[in-house]
Amino acid sequence: MSWFFFALISTMSWGFADLFYKKSSEEADRYSHLRIAVWVGLVMGVCAFALLPLAETKMSVAALVENAVKYAPASLCYIISMVIGYAGLRYLELSIVSPVQNASGGLSLIFMAVYFLTVGRISDLSEEFSSLEIVGTVLIIFGVIALAVVEQRLSRQERALAPAERKYRFGALALLFPILYCVFDTLGTSADGIILDEEVGLGLGEIDVIILYGLTFLLAGIAAWVFLWIREKKPYNPFMPGELKTKGIAACCEEFGQVFYVYAMARNPMLTAPMVASYCIVSVILSRIFLKEKLKASQYACVAAVVVGIVMMGIADGLSEA
Repeated sequence: MSWFFFALISTMSWGFADLFYKKSSEEADRYSHLRIAVWVGLVMGVCAFALLPLAETKMSVAALVENAVKYAPASLCYIISMVIGYAGLRYLELSIVSPVQNASGGLSLIFMAVYFLTVGRISDLSEEFSSLEIVGTVLIIFGVIALAVVEQRLSRQERALAPAERKYRFGALALLFPILYCVFDTLGTSADGIILDEEVGLGLGEIDVIILYGLTFLLAGIAAWVFLWIREKKPYNPFMPGELKTKGIAACCEEFGQVFYVYAMARNPMLTAPMVASYCIVSVILSRIFLKEKLKASQYACVAAVVVGIVMMGIADGLSEA
């Protein structure tokens, strides 16, 4: 299976994860983002331990520590960005949060292009990628960034309303959450692309990375669980009625997408980054269907641009395999 289909599966999975993250978030619950982190850490940790026998390198304690240090720049940036993103969902609609966050796909592409050109991994972008891939990537980046701009304007319009008429009381100020997510996710994705690259990477296999990221997020989830216990004076039970149907499903979708994302990044990091970032389009569509968030013509235009870009990249990938 090619990088394109790995990336497409990851895109769909993370779009559904966003939907359930939003359903898990309540503005009245100041620690909802930490409860989500507990669930994601739990699911990723279980998967990491299940995959240990399949590790591509010998996973002794010393090897685990050494490899964890190698992968720390990417894993920590991802974890920070995701927890910030969970918090932002308490104050903004999913159709606003997701596009702003995923402008990171375009920024990551630029970072990785500069790095790979500098180290000699590639000599010329036009020689490395076909015209269809380049145009498709540009369309995806344009659509995601344009959608983020549209959503920012909508948020500003809401700020002009009387407080009682606002759906989210923090208004445009809440955009700080997805913007910070974008910054940390850009750093994480760029680090991932460099670490996983088959030619200039650090020699970590795909399974190894999934294990390391899962164990790191497990530690973050445990830390969140301990914090909740201290703050609320009682341990948080993630298996309470209703938690599995929202946070549990979100965490499973997250991990499912993560597995395919790692394989896509290992094969084609520069094109995978903007491609997977387009999962915000899936999030926007799902928010319209299930959360009844209204979309405007400008939003549909952005969605159409991204869809055309994905189709073009799919055609290019099919031609390259022929």
